[in-house]
Amino acid sequence: MPDAVLTEDLARRSAAGDGAALAELLTLIRPEVVRRCGRFLPCREDAEEAAQDVLLALSRNITGFQGRSRFSTWLYTVVANCCRQKYRELRRRAAEQPATIEPAQHIDPRTTSVIAGSRVDLLEALERLEREHPHLVAPLVYRDICQLEYAEAAERAGVPLGTFKSRLHQARRQVRPWLAGA
Repeated sequence: MPDAVLTEDLARRSAAGDGAALAELLTLIRPEVVRRCGRFLPCREDAEEAAQDVLLALSRNITGFQGRSRFSTWLYTVVANCCRQKYRELRRRAAEQPATIEPAQHIDPRTTSVIAGSRVDLLEALERLEREHPHLVAPLVYRDICQLEYAEAAERAGVPLGTFKSRLHQARRQVRPWLAGA
């Protein structure tokens, strides 16, 4: 994250209605937002689109930031939600309009990024977890993807630390075989 003190100050001023602070905040955090979106979405263009959604959501909802937790925590939540929404949108679009793959466009699995594949597998696992055990998604996203500290992640999830750790353990146990089989 860029200069944390400056970012926190700009976030508080933005939440209070300072438009100039909001513009500066958006400019300052954009590269970090794109990088964070890239953790979720394997395609750079999709990550950049999701980043735009994050910045738009942030500018519309900055007054909801109350400063009880760090701005970065609040921002990671917005990033995770926007990326998951973008992934759902991409899946829906692909299902509605299946593309035909020309022989020249065929993807060679030997040259396909392992990292990109694992991100898609993770998104698929998150979708399945949300369908089967929705209360386990937030702990997995906050701790393992956003990499928040346990206490901060539990606070963000709105549950006691012990409950958070238990749910995280359950989420990891559920997702592990799905990712191992991918």
